[in-house]
Amino acid sequence: MRIGSPKIPPIKLDYLRALTDDTGIIQHTKFTTPNRREGYTTDDNARALIACTKYHGINSDPEIARLAGIYLGFLYHMQKTDGRFHNFLSYDRRFLDNLGSEDCLGRALWACGYAVNSSLDKEKKLVSKEVFDKGFPHVPHFRSPRAKAFAILGLSYYQQAYPEDQNLTLNIIRLADQLLNNYNHESSGDWHWFEPYLTYANARLTQALFEAYRNTKKEEYCQIAEESLGFLVENQMVNDKFVPIGNNGWFPKGGRKALYDQQSIEASCMTEAALTALQTTGDEEYRRTAYIIFEWYLGRNSQKAMVYNPETGGCYDGVTPSGLNLNQGAEATVAYLLARLELELSE
Repeated sequence: MRIGSPKIPPIKLDYLRALTDDTGIIQHTKFTTPNRREGYTTDDNARALIACTKYHGINSDPEIARLAGIYLGFLYHMQKTDGRFHNFLSYDRRFLDNLGSEDCLGRALWACGYAVNSSLDKEKKLVSKEVFDKGFPHVPHFRSPRAKAFAILGLSYYQQAYPEDQNLTLNIIRLADQLLNNYNHESSGDWHWFEPYLTYANARLTQALFEAYRNTKKEEYCQIAEESLGFLVENQMVNDKFVPIGNNGWFPKGGRKALYDQQSIEASCMTEAALTALQTTGDEEYRRTAYIIFEWYLGRNSQKAMVYNPETGGCYDGVTPSGLNLNQGAEATVAYLLARLELELSE
């Protein structure tokens, strides 16, 4: 199965536009109606910046560049004077928290690093670099493995724009080695993972190690990336169908895997990790895996439900024991777009 197959919908950004105003992308919806009471998040606007930057690299569209500018402006506004970020902003533009999480900062760095090495205009890339440079000094203090993975992803793209800066590679190595330490401490027997549980956005850790290998050629990064991706596939593939870890209990080591609720972001992370593995190793089996996982959006899931909405271009928030969560919020919609765009780029 390839792009252009009737099973793979064309890229459609109408709903992304509908969720976006002059401040940023609105976090939640009631069905397809933006829920302004819930405001905006740095997390969602960072993801949306990556999605628009990816799309702009495929199709240089001034309207998509304009959207990217809105999301970048949101990140610039949410960054505190010390370089860290607020995460939550109300519809009337009030900060709703004093300090966002490490993951929030990591996602912002990933987005800005991605934008630095892109086809966006020079001015947007300069702002992205400024936001990244201001936030990065906090990375050595990260404790969250996902925040470290997001930072590696941002660094890997930033390094492609500034290959002469050896400090970028050294920082990738430092963070990747910390992930390896996590892995060596937690993995045992048939548990090949960085933590004593599987929770959300798991595949970003694996994807980050593939990117670290591509940057440094340190074989151990690729080895652990393949091993951990194999573990994720083994535990989330049932009869050639992707069944992601549910958020109602997750999957503790030695415990039982939660089947629901299944979230859109998991299919996205896994699709992108499998395609990064393909780009890194050349093993076409990863392409097959990526397409099977992506088809979770198209009805190849435990409820046989169409999670992507081809009429709106949006994506339902998840799969529950009784069917779809009918809201189509920013996280789910942008997650779908990230996976769909990565499929396009892999062809």
